[in-house]
Amino acid sequence: MTRKNVLYALIGVLAVAASVFAIQLYREKQKSTGVEISIGERGVSIEKK
Repeated sequence: MTRKNVLYALIGVLAVAASVFAIQLYREKQKSTGVEISIGERGVSIEKK
């Protein structure tokens, strides 16, 4: 491989890594916060998220 191809491959890998990191960060921010209330076999359950 020539140096130019290696450089393009490195830039591509870094771009993919940055994209994955950004998507994970976005999903973490989108997680709901607050209180979850559920009714099941054990009765009423209230859980803070």
